Amino acid sequence: MQQVFFEDLGLIDYKKAWDYQEEQFEKVMQHKMAAKGDLHYLLFCEHPHVYTLGKSGASTNLLISDEMLKRINATYYHINRGGDITYHGPGQIVIYPIFNLETFGITLKEYIHKLEEIIIRFLKSYGINATRLEGATGVWLDVGVAGRERKICAIGVRASRFVTMHGLAFNINTDLNYFSYINPCGFIDKGVTSLQKEIGKPVDMVSVKESLKALFEDEFGIVYK
Repeated sequence: MQQVFFEDLGLIDYKKAWDYQEEQFEKVMQHKMAAKGDLHYLLFCEHPHVYTLGKSGASTNLLISDEMLKRINATYYHINRGGDITYHGPGQIVIYPIFNLETFGITLKEYIHKLEEIIIRFLKSYGINATRLEGATGVWLDVGVAGRERKICAIGVRASRFVTMHGLAFNINTDLNYFSYINPCGFIDKGVTSLQKEIGKPVDMVSVKESLKALFEDEFGIVYK
């Protein structure tokens, strides 16, 4: 089993968390290049209102001006992960695994599949049948039902020499109004949802985090330091 350093960073500014990710990423990379053995991190957090655009995304998918961003108390960053635009905010659990995939013996595609599987398994415990959408990363509901397809978890990853950063954003008690200011993940014909919206009541974030930590342990075969 791989040993992983776990940290819950709480509610943290996006840029501060990004800088911290980069620091841990460099540690893992240096550790790997020096052949010192395994080093992995798993970071949980929430962010104040922020929009992030991946390196392959279109800036036109942000539908509001800088002035409107200030009015809704949100920030905007063009970042170095894959994928298009997404939103982070309070009530959304953001997870940043900084894993050396070579020590897990998996490809990047298999890694993303595992991230999706964790969320799918979690939602099943709430009686929600979630799945994947062909040609789009993340976790979706009502795939194949015209006008009903909606994303509950976005995934955007960067990997260099099989070391990962960035990760997933899982809508729990998220204010979904903030998604109306973007074309989420570049889509104009699909919706966004949250666990709160699907079950009709707020969800305890602490219990969600504990469940997700356990699913990471099981799916990746890890133990926490």
